[in-house]
Amino acid sequence: MKTPEELVRPEILAQTAYHVPEAGGMVKLDAMENPYPLPEPLRRELAERLARVELNRYPEPTGRKVRELLARKMDVPPGMELLLGNGSDDLIQMVSFALARPGAVMMYPGPTFVMYAMNATLSGMKAVPVPLREDYTFDRDEFLAQLRAHRPALVYIAYPNNPTGVLYPEADVLAILRAAEGLVVLDEAYHAFAQKTFMPRLAEFPNLVVLRTVSKLGLAGIRLGYLAGRPEWIAQFDKVRQAYNVNVLTQAAALFALEHLDVLEGQAAAIRSERAGLRASLAALPGVTVFPSEANFFLVRVSDADRAYEALLRQGVLVKNLNGPALANCLRITVGTPEENRILLTAMREALQ
Repeated sequence: MKTPEELVRPEILAQTAYHVPEAGGMVKLDAMENPYPLPEPLRRELAERLARVELNRYPEPTGRKVRELLARKMDVPPGMELLLGNGSDDLIQMVSFALARPGAVMMYPGPTFVMYAMNATLSGMKAVPVPLREDYTFDRDEFLAQLRAHRPALVYIAYPNNPTGVLYPEADVLAILRAAEGLVVLDEAYHAFAQKTFMPRLAEFPNLVVLRTVSKLGLAGIRLGYLAGRPEWIAQFDKVRQAYNVNVLTQAAALFALEHLDVLEGQAAAIRSERAGLRASLAALPGVTVFPSEANFFLVRVSDADRAYEALLRQGVLVKNLNGPALANCLRITVGTPEENRILLTAMREALQ
């Protein structure tokens, strides 16, 4: 009988599974989550709504009611369609698989969201990461040169970028859209914090789709992403979607939350307000470099990221350690509540000593 090592594809054997650290009892600032729960009256109302869900029945397969409400609430242009996913990761996989013809190229600026490269491997596409500048700003000329050289079928642009938080200039994104022969997926996971979007311009560019998630708005636990684009694109990606990929509880919770979108948008505004003060406080710490961010997190460089990360862990604060060749001695820190940020700053002062 053959072993997994003999049967599993070599590129999969070479991968490591996505690791999520244990966070019980920690001040959790590692995953760009909204730190605010729904207000208690809404939580009770949501519980009553979920109690009425028919768990014995399959969900409506396309999430029609959720799509219709999302289209209204998120100002999706007329004539565009929506596709739902089990988080935006699910949609990244659908798009990548659909476009993975033999020899097809996927391109993206790097470092960026790890799921782009992971799905290039899973789908068999050739990944071409184009390095950002040393300060993690976008190198427009180099990216356009690589576009011409590789003619990718698929381009991913995180807007703003994860893990750097940088929002690339609108003119640079427009240049990519005009130069790309293939599809451009603009990943707007952090649009609530950047307050910038290409959603209104979907009709202008036939090769553009906009990817979003409700996770960063405060609904990370329900795993819901959505892709907006022209019907001809959405129809093809829908063929790759697993049947019933968005469950009944997610659909019910999403409908409820979208009916109270003003509450989530108020929480996003509070995070944006807290962001400026946290950046100034982090930058004031000795030996710390804070990169500009239009998201709900900061990329921070310290003298020894591994040591600082372990010291923060010992104090009950969980951040993301990104230390590696492309992100030397960098930590990614989510903007938390005022109290969480106070605990973080106290712990950071201790960790940096």
